[in-house]
Amino acid sequence: MRMHIHHTTSYRYEHHVAHSTQYLRLTPSSSARQKILAWDLRLPAAASRMLDPYGNVMHVITVDFPHQNIVIEAEGYVEADDSAIEQADGLSPLLFLRSTPLTQAAQAIHTFALPLSSVVRDFPRDAAWQLMLRLREHMRFQAGETDSCTTAAEAFARQQGVCQDFAHVFLACAHAIGLPARYVSGYLYTESTEHVASHAWAEIWTGDAWWGLDIANGIEAGQQHLKLAIGMDYLEACPVRGVRNGGGQEVLEAKAIVRLLEQ
Repeated sequence: MRMHIHHTTSYRYEHHVAHSTQYLRLTPSSSARQKILAWDLRLPAAASRMLDPYGNVMHVITVDFPHQNIVIEAEGYVEADDSAIEQADGLSPLLFLRSTPLTQAAQAIHTFALPLSSVVRDFPRDAAWQLMLRLREHMRFQAGETDSCTTAAEAFARQQGVCQDFAHVFLACAHAIGLPARYVSGYLYTESTEHVASHAWAEIWTGDAWWGLDIANGIEAGQQHLKLAIGMDYLEACPVRGVRNGGGQEVLEAKAIVRLLEQ
């Protein structure tokens, strides 16, 4: 499947911002399951390119003159196959047993995941799939009730959230039963024009490779999923994250469009 992606993020500020720095994980990497045919960033200032500790491509831009708006655009063409498997990338799976404040497992999450603890060692894929199905019975997709600071424990207690909440709760459950799992940010193609193309899912370690699971949709992360970055949680893998000095209130608008070119 070939796809065209156009992602725009714009910030507007109440007052002039004296200085701002943005950390961008907006450039996907080619792998066995996805091939980047072309990719371009249009940025408000010169950027430094580097790899972060997880191997994600990261650009850092600093706008050091007064400004009241920033527009960041990413656009490219990608070819993906239907595999949900990513080969080992040199990072130890044990690293992805750690929890963060966003993925810390409360006692209720430990209790919820415990019945699958006996399956993990011999059948990690079965355990992960069952965990995803059980989680989707417990939670419902509901936009507007959570934000980027909502923890897994809070989303689990509310029994609702968006894709990043489903991923965070899944990671908390997986870590609670000893299953290495990590957060993935990226894009999702669907035929619905109302679907938000920016997306989040999870990858679990199967013993020799990483297996992608779209928890919010209850499916494997296949050819309709384009991976941007991995991390322990949303904050480590989100496409755009920044800091600023001044500006007052902020209005953020983000829009991602994924078009199918070939199947």
